[in-house]
Amino acid sequence: MHHDIDATFASHLDTLRTRTDAALARHGFDGLAIYSGSPPYAFLDGQPYPYLVNPHFKHWVPVTDAPDCFVVHVPGAQPRLVYFQPADYWHRPPQLPGGAWQQAYDIHGVRDVAAARELLGLGRGRFAFIGEWQPEFEDWGFAAVNPQAVIAHLHYARAVKTPYELACMRQASRLAARGHVAARDAFLGGGSEYDTHMAYCAAAGVREEELPYGNIVAFNEGGAVLHYQHLERGRGGPRRSFLIDAGAQVRGYASDITRTWSGGDAGFTDLVAAMDALQQRLCAGIVAGRDYRDVHLEAHREIGALLHSTGIVHCDAETAVAERVSSVFFPHGIGHLLGLQVHDVAGLAADATGTREIPRPDGHPYLRLTRSLEPGFVVTVEPGIYFIDLLLDEARADGRGRHIDWTAVERLKPFGGIRIEDDVACTASARQILTHRLPRPPAQIESGMST
Repeated sequence: MHHDIDATFASHLDTLRTRTDAALARHGFDGLAIYSGSPPYAFLDGQPYPYLVNPHFKHWVPVTDAPDCFVVHVPGAQPRLVYFQPADYWHRPPQLPGGAWQQAYDIHGVRDVAAARELLGLGRGRFAFIGEWQPEFEDWGFAAVNPQAVIAHLHYARAVKTPYELACMRQASRLAARGHVAARDAFLGGGSEYDTHMAYCAAAGVREEELPYGNIVAFNEGGAVLHYQHLERGRGGPRRSFLIDAGAQVRGYASDITRTWSGGDAGFTDLVAAMDALQQRLCAGIVAGRDYRDVHLEAHREIGALLHSTGIVHCDAETAVAERVSSVFFPHGIGHLLGLQVHDVAGLAADATGTREIPRPDGHPYLRLTRSLEPGFVVTVEPGIYFIDLLLDEARADGRGRHIDWTAVERLKPFGGIRIEDDVACTASARQILTHRLPRPPAQIESGMST
């Protein structure tokens, strides 16, 4: 599998160079220096916060553990990697991963960050710096620091993934699928939220700090908290439902997957199955040329119809959407761009200038993607139904509650909520679900699923 990824890296780099050349020429720069970043230290403490590499840096090189390194690009020249490896016996210095990708780079190791200055070639013209600025760079001679016009140009183009990026994301989905299977087995076996989370990490082969985002592992009512962050240790009590939103990453590219499983209640199991069917219909609509806002509004119509058919609301789908009743149960966006970042950039951008945004539909403030889909986009599709006290109380107070069957709501509140999410690549012909290896609820998962 890594050989397949490596085979596509050269063309990926060619694409980056072409995009970057265009951005530099348009905005009057002769070169670009991308700084990987440095972990900040906690206040009055000798321990750093977890290090997160600059996404622009890992776009160019498949390296995520690389503090104080630089990628240097000058149009027409071989890209240069200045790799910081301090002389350190307190910690193991970062190790440059092997692979065919190195053949594309002029690689220089340095023991001191200051030594990188001479290797950047800043005397060759106007260089733009992209990354987390450090005071010691003040007199290095950069022409601009994080020029927004250049960043906007690169961000806008980044939505279209190269074959290399798609290969990384497919592998990330495979790792996440292993974790999801193990987590569901842990839930069914009586494990706590903490046990279930740890089973996920072990099966995916990752440490917590290597996850693309903190796992959401929620039992019962916790499923109504959209970004539930606690991991309860207790193993007792009812096990009505299990919502897990968890991913993995390969070479800095993320997967982002959610499944909801029933603890056995027949009515809730049927509701999960209906949501799964609804979600698959939405996935089928990820086609080139479609306005993603229409996907979001279709999700509201579908959810409104499901709420009506299951007796949770009395009104029809059209009324549920028009009067924002569907938003009581589905308050977030249908999805977002995915890639180097979980919520990847430029989802609202109207063009590469970064000066205009495509507006969200009225009454839908949390949608993260409003662009029309293009071949190479990777998006999440994640409809949900939740029973959130705060939103239900608002509906009672503002009149929308007249459409809601409160008896049905009270029966379902102990299950928290349902969310089902897959990662979908848009192509010129048909969509590709990158997360297809993960079984779907309410199907039975077999332990040790092949990948």
